[in-house]
Amino acid sequence: MKKMHILLVEDNEGDILLTKEAFEESKIPTQLSVVKNGEDALSFIFKEGRFENEKRPDLILLDINLPIKNGHQVLKEIKSDDDKRNIPVIILSTSDSQKDINLAYFNYANSYITKPLDMEEFLEAIQKIEEFWLELVKLSK
Repeated sequence: MKKMHILLVEDNEGDILLTKEAFEESKIPTQLSVVKNGEDALSFIFKEGRFENEKRPDLILLDINLPIKNGHQVLKEIKSDDDKRNIPVIILSTSDSQKDINLAYFNYANSYITKPLDMEEFLEAIQKIEEFWLELVKLSK
């Protein structure tokens, strides 16, 4: 079975660690790449600079509150590109602001999930993302 390549765009070390842990326990083989700001996220996705040899992600987990470029800016650039817009982007943010949710869907986010603050609930949310996006859904190649 081919490894699913997931790009995690997250600047919180604790959330990075929990997400890695959840995917390590996964039934599906995954490769998790991590970048910590919006500018690096776009460089990774568009294979620029030090990311020119990176593999295209099958799925992107994107935080909104990021340094340099925020998640909304990153999402808008991804979904504006003909070659990248079919990569599913899941917003995974602590923000439950209706303004953030509306803007994410306006910019074609595939889903919006508010990060649970409880560690067990966070791990459970990641497992549900995995079950839906990696087991149930057929992704574009």
